[in-house]
Amino acid sequence: MALIIAARFDTFEEAESAAAALMEKGVSGDELHTFFVNPAGWHDRYPLGGDRAADPNSKGAPGTAVAGAALIGVVGAVLGGALTWILSAPAVFIVGGIAVGAYIGSLAGAMYSLGRPRQRGRFEEARAKVTEGRRAGVLLAVHTTAENQAEIADLLRRAGGKEVERAHGRWSQGKWQDFDPTRSPHPQQ
Repeated sequence: MALIIAARFDTFEEAESAAAALMEKGVSGDELHTFFVNPAGWHDRYPLGGDRAADPNSKGAPGTAVAGAALIGVVGAVLGGALTWILSAPAVFIVGGIAVGAYIGSLAGAMYSLGRPRQRGRFEEARAKVTEGRRAGVLLAVHTTAENQAEIADLLRRAGGKEVERAHGRWSQGKWQDFDPTRSPHPQQ
């Protein structure tokens, strides 16, 4: 695994200026990789986009959707049955009542759950959720050695780099190949 020191910048111009300063100190262009890190949730890890299988705030929605569909579906069936009996109409009213009731019930149930405030977890869990992943911005990654890591980190800070981090990863063809935007950075001291 390669040793990588990286810092986040607000613009590509700031990152390029830091890269130029690093090259003046003898770092080769093949040891620098500049790229943009998307905001959390925009990492396209799934075919339909995003980086999570489900929105954490949708917890409970499927269960209440099924419950609402069952409850209001039964009400729709009763109303459809009453209309069938009163009007001496075909049984299609019962089927229609079930279908319309189930649809309205599932929608109402899901919306009910989505609008409910969530119970607060332990402080550590809440803090971990806030700090997980990384902030969006331009990342300048530098492939370096253990002897040069402190000097590289200091130069990145002086050039305006934020959240200077130390990582171990696979560096190939001038790029940080196994970079994971959903993993939290490990600050470089």
